[in-house]
Amino acid sequence: MALRTHISERQRRFGVELRRLRLTAGLTVQDAAAHINLRGPHLNHIEAARTGLDETRLHYLAALYGCTDATYLNALARLGTSDGKGWWSSYRGSVPGPALDLAELEGSGLAQYLNYETFFIPGLLQTEEYIRCLFESDETSLAPEQVKSSIAFRMDRQKILTDSPGTRFFFVIHESALLMTFAGMGAMRRQLEHVLHLWEMPSVTIQIFPFDIRATPPYSGPFMIAAPAPRALSTLVIDHPGASGFVDTPEMVRQHAERFADLRRLALRPGNSQVSARASSTRDSWTVVQHAKHACEKEIR
Repeated sequence: MALRTHISERQRRFGVELRRLRLTAGLTVQDAAAHINLRGPHLNHIEAARTGLDETRLHYLAALYGCTDATYLNALARLGTSDGKGWWSSYRGSVPGPALDLAELEGSGLAQYLNYETFFIPGLLQTEEYIRCLFESDETSLAPEQVKSSIAFRMDRQKILTDSPGTRFFFVIHESALLMTFAGMGAMRRQLEHVLHLWEMPSVTIQIFPFDIRATPPYSGPFMIAAPAPRALSTLVIDHPGASGFVDTPEMVRQHAERFADLRRLALRPGNSQVSARASSTRDSWTVVQHAKHACEKEIR
């Protein structure tokens, strides 16, 4: 049995879920392995994502574990058969491994994509010009070829907005991100114009969390939740000094899903170009972005 030399996040999640089901059922590795005619060490390798498991044996194990959720099991089977390869594979060696895992996660047939950002426009909504300013900053210390690969990779990631018709995308952006001028006024105006263009996509919902919210302090760290149809397989992606990376702990995912719901509730309603431009309309997210774009235009003049 050849063991994997590279384990993707989706493959790791398959092993984690199998182990979680086994422990919930109160079974040992040896007893579970014997049920599908394997030895204990082999099932250990499967739970550690060093190797996969065919769908037939997965369903035998699921029956033993008392798991009967067909939607969950079908999604779990897709995780188990994942070879970790896709369009992102061509970037292996030129962008960090976690970025490849994120792309695989995003392209795995999500039902919902939830993203909260504080100081930057979300990656899926960024223009190439804005991305370049981010990667060419002194903070990244990337070589020119790395910058080129990173920009191309992020632009390829954005294709899920049009190539994933079954996914609903929800973005909550803090108003501060609209006022950042590190890229220059011209680049920021074009970035905000791009955001307003994406606003028209029926699968995309964008809301702005304004400065004047007094009900609660804004959550300080950006995060994203990749939610497939079976919510039990949702993955939290956080970017925070205290805890960063991929998180599958059910309680943590639930807490952040509730936090995102609160952020959406407190944020301005989305609005759109048809109703928000009317003189009688109330302040909404579309209006805030439009005003930020006009402010950039005034500075340029």
